[in-house]
Amino acid sequence: MFHKPFSGFSIDDPVAAREFYTDVLKLDVRELGDGFLQLALDGDTTVLMYPKDDHVPATFTVLNLPVDDVHAAVQELGQRGLKFLHYDGAPQDEFGVMTGQGPDIAWFTDPAGNVLSVIQHQENGF
Repeated sequence: MFHKPFSGFSIDDPVAAREFYTDVLKLDVRELGDGFLQLALDGDTTVLMYPKDDHVPATFTVLNLPVDDVHAAVQELGQRGLKFLHYDGAPQDEFGVMTGQGPDIAWFTDPAGNVLSVIQHQENGF
């Protein structure tokens, strides 16, 4: 009944989003027209980013990017100018990495203020 599902989230500036996801995160971004962007991720997984005039940033994690080593990813992304979030009361180190509460994870925002993460890859699905 359904074709391949995909997720999506809103952005307020397609040009800034394209530059961020391409230049900072080094992801494959496809322009679909009218400000719509598509992230082409592992295999045939895609995420739609759509422009919204009254965009309100998501306060939850809209996209988790699994990595082999969270600390190495934080260091590399930090060298590209990315700033990581620090949450009050969360057991995060000085770099923003939370450990010991499940997979290691660190959060940051895109230019639209949406929350994303780098998370330790786990064979069980993370």
